[in-house]
Amino acid sequence: MNTDDPELALLRAEDRVLEIQTKLHRWARDDPHRQFGDLFNLVTDPAFLLVAWDRVRSNKGARTAGVDGRTALSIVLRVGVEEFLDGLRASLKDRSFRPLPVRERMIPKPGGKLRRLGIATITDRVVQASVKLVLEPIFEADFLPCSYGFVRHEVRGIEGGGRPSRCIVAAM
Repeated sequence: MNTDDPELALLRAEDRVLEIQTKLHRWARDDPHRQFGDLFNLVTDPAFLLVAWDRVRSNKGARTAGVDGRTALSIVLRVGVEEFLDGLRASLKDRSFRPLPVRERMIPKPGGKLRRLGIATITDRVVQASVKLVLEPIFEADFLPCSYGFVRHEVRGIEGGGRPSRCIVAAM
């Protein structure tokens, strides 16, 4: 998404992502047994990566570094967003991308106990966000309008030995 105006590039990217998400959702809704192949190209699409970057960057957690010590701000100031996303896309396309371990911190829970918090690198969060942008409209088609979540023991289809109805064909 090369352009001189970053805001215009983001608007165009958001429009493209929404258009593709709408198609994915429609296809998933119209054919519950449809198999989706070649989604990897969408994950690595420059528009999807730019929208994913924007979501990660605008999140409060963008100020927190993972094990690599990088924050969204440090990427903007030292590398540049376009170069960062171009490098990330290249490493995804040539299959050299490897997620890094999460940085773990102990945070307090109510009652004085502590729990582990895993902090992924900014790069890993952008990839996760891009994957979510691709997969969410497909799986959302399987939910009822009144579905907002579930309790673990209510997931009989999977825990009861059944198979989920949606199949994603890995193209890796």
